Amino acid sequence: MALGGTEVTDPGPRHIAIIMDGNGRWAARRGLSPSAGHKAGAERIRDLLSACRNRGVKVLTLFAFSSENWQRPPKEVALLMRLFHSYLRKEARRMCDEGVRLRVIGRRDRFSLRLQRAIAEAEEITCGGEQGDLVIAADYGGRWDIAQAARRLAEEVADGKRTVESIDEEAMEGQMQLADLPPVDLLIRSSGEQRISNFILWQAAYSEFFFTDILWPDFGEAALDEAIALFKQRDRRFGGRAGADDSAVPV
Repeated sequence: MALGGTEVTDPGPRHIAIIMDGNGRWAARRGLSPSAGHKAGAERIRDLLSACRNRGVKVLTLFAFSSENWQRPPKEVALLMRLFHSYLRKEARRMCDEGVRLRVIGRRDRFSLRLQRAIAEAEEITCGGEQGDLVIAADYGGRWDIAQAARRLAEEVADGKRTVESIDEEAMEGQMQLADLPPVDLLIRSSGEQRISNFILWQAAYSEFFFTDILWPDFGEAALDEAIALFKQRDRRFGGRAGADDSAVPV
């Protein structure tokens, strides 16, 4: 079911992932502090979630804080942690009322105990949501995700629960973050950068990419519609060839 229960028949993306970039530049261009940019970016999430719901998107995954972001100035990191905590406290009940399930992926051990509790409580409040999923990637890295999946499989081999020969792509897929959700159809990055910065490396194997110069706090419905429209124009062959005749393939 789509976010908010909207049923659609057109072949739009079921799962959109977004690298929310450009908060600092947005603030700098306006002579504001970085904190103002991050706050504006956080407010954008609410509008985008509603827009996706109205367009039949089932899952929205947002890259909020990467494992590399700990290298930022301590004051900025502290601000981001406060904003994350505030967002969870303010938005969990609203998402529950709208039937949206919240999930946070990534490491949690480096967060404060206060923030860890807020994450757990928000997930618990929204766990019954059946209208769609909002996934927030925090202290997340694509390489970490792959490594932790491999580690779990190695532990199962060591415990005698599986054989080395049983480890294949399907086994790895089952241990990855987002394993139980639809594949990521569309990956969007704002602010003009054209890289995925260690985000969902495994899950984006066949995603369509959309890069825009729009800074995240200014990313609105028009930008989302542009990304979805371009997605619908793409010929998604997943490694095959459209209209290929298997009988013509040499043995």
